[in-house]
Amino acid sequence: MTLVRSGRDLRVDFFRGIALFCIFLDHIPHDALARFTVRNLALNDATEIFILLAGYAAALVYGRKLDRVGPISAGADMWKRTWTLYIAHIFLFAIFVAEVAVCAALFGHPEYIAQIGLVHLAKAPLAAMAEAVPMLYQPAFLNVLPLYVVIMGGVAPFLILLRRPRILLAASFALYAGARIFGWNLPTWSGHGWFFNPFTWQFLFVLGMLFARFGRPNLPGVSTDIVAVLLLAVGFAILLTTWIEPSLARHVPPAIRPLIRDIDKTGLHPYRLASILALAWLAARYVPPGAAFLSGRVGSVFVLIGQHGLNTYCASILLSFAGRVALERDPGWVSQIIVNLAGLAALFAVAAIGAWYKVKDAKPAG
Repeated sequence: MTLVRSGRDLRVDFFRGIALFCIFLDHIPHDALARFTVRNLALNDATEIFILLAGYAAALVYGRKLDRVGPISAGADMWKRTWTLYIAHIFLFAIFVAEVAVCAALFGHPEYIAQIGLVHLAKAPLAAMAEAVPMLYQPAFLNVLPLYVVIMGGVAPFLILLRRPRILLAASFALYAGARIFGWNLPTWSGHGWFFNPFTWQFLFVLGMLFARFGRPNLPGVSTDIVAVLLLAVGFAILLTTWIEPSLARHVPPAIRPLIRDIDKTGLHPYRLASILALAWLAARYVPPGAAFLSGRVGSVFVLIGQHGLNTYCASILLSFAGRVALERDPGWVSQIIVNLAGLAALFAVAAIGAWYKVKDAKPAG
C-alpha cells in the first residue's frame, strides 16, 4: 500500500514536512538539533514556511474547485475547511492545557503554568475558557492555528479574486501595509493584539495562493538568485548579532542598530517577508519537481508528514512539550537523540495513520 499521495508537487509536501519537524524542535528549549533549524539560518522561521505553503495548497485545492463549480461552492468548501481547523484548535487547546497541567503537577514544575501563559486560566478558568472559544485567549504555542483559521475564513469570500490576481494582490498588500502603518490587529483578552497579526500575515498566504495559481514571477534568473542569496546572507548577519551571538552587536554601527532591533515577527516585518520569499525563490529554482530525493526513504518521510499537515502540526505541539519535559530531566546526548528520533517517528506515525485511513476509505466497498 502506497501511503504517499501522487499526482501533486511533492516539493510542497516535503518542505511543509520539514517546517513541521522544525516547529517540533523549536518548541523544545535547549534541543541541540534546534540550533540548525530555519530560524537559526535565515531571518524567518518555520511559521513563514507553513503559512506560505498553506496558501499554496489552498489555491491548488480551492482554485480548481473555483474553476469547476464556481466561487460560491468553492468558497463554501473553504469555509468548511476553516471550521475543521477551528475545531482542531479547540481540541488542541484542551489537550495541550491538560498536558501542561499534568506535567507541572507530576514533576513539580509549577513554573510551566506561567511560561506557557496559563496563569489567566488558573486564576479565572470560566472567563479564560469563554475567551478561548472566540480565540481571544491564546496561550504560548497555540497561536498558529488561530492565524490559519482567520486567514482561511477571511479569504474564502474573496476566492473569486483568484481570477483577478492584480486586484487580489493590491488589496492584500494594502491591508498588509495599512496594518503595519496604523497598527491594526485583532484583540485579545489582555488588550494586546494577536501574536501573529492576521492583517499582515494574510499577505504571505495570498502570495502563496498566487504562486500556486500562476507560478513564480518571470524574473531574470541569475541576478535574482544573487539578490536572494544576499538577502539571506544579510539576514543571517542580523541573526548573528541579535539572536545567536548578541555580544557581536557592538560591531554594528549605531545608526543601524534600531533598524535591526525592530524586525518584528508579529507584524511580519518586510525583511522577514523578503527572507521567506528569497528561500522560496531559490527552492523553486534549484529543486526540480521530480527530484530523486523526494521519493527516497528520507524524503518520503517528510513528504508524508507534509501531506497531513493539520494532524502532524497538532501532534508536533503536544510532542514538543513532552520532549521539553524529557530533556529537562536528562539533557544528555542520548536523551537528545532519543527525543528527536522519537518525535520524528511519532509525526511519521500520525501521518501514516491518516494516510492509511484515506486509502482505506477511498477503496470501493465490497
